[in-house]
Amino acid sequence: MTELSLPAKAYLLACDVAKGRLRDRHRAGLLIRGAALTDLVVRGRVADADGLAVASGTGPTGDLVLDELLTEIAGESPRKWKWWVRRDARGTLESVESQLDAAGVIELKTGRVLGLFPSRRPLVRDPALVDRLRAAVDQALRGPLPVSDVDTGDAALTALVAAVELRDVVSGRDRRRHKDRIEALTERGGSAVPALRKLFRELRAVRASAASSSGGS
Repeated sequence: MTELSLPAKAYLLACDVAKGRLRDRHRAGLLIRGAALTDLVVRGRVADADGLAVASGTGPTGDLVLDELLTEIAGESPRKWKWWVRRDARGTLESVESQLDAAGVIELKTGRVLGLFPSRRPLVRDPALVDRLRAAVDQALRGPLPVSDVDTGDAALTALVAAVELRDVVSGRDRRRHKDRIEALTERGGSAVPALRKLFRELRAVRASAASSSGGS
């Protein structure tokens, strides 16, 4: 893997390097699925048509995970972006995970918790790689370059991380302080990013409501 795809970068940012695990596999799955869609948008292989994701050709992108998703989109009737973000997010996460393992970027430790539940733990082989990704996100978020001059991939990655509130990469304080810049970065990433943000907020609201109900019972 000579060049990391956007979903691969998103996966690495979701890793807790010190503990050798993903911080939240459900959140990471949504992030990575949104990143895969966004990567296809940036490559000009998927476009927005009145709020629906539409494929532009089915030829190879050079990345197996992206090729698989592009084939899915091309084979379906046009669907809303949020539907695509949500669909099989876990499968896309595991595909990216296996891809990074095969490329030697991570060492994937598989096993079972309590002898019953399957577990997958990523050990990042080069922690400095994650540091560089974090630095790219931080620079896209804070400047000094104007948003129009920020690398498209870095802009999209920053917007995606902010959308799922990956707090150890983009804190809540930074999301509030740089709200306008995040909106501008989001525009660079295409329609999948706001769909991811909306879906994550809806899921967070559902969880909060369930927790409130449980606490009051």
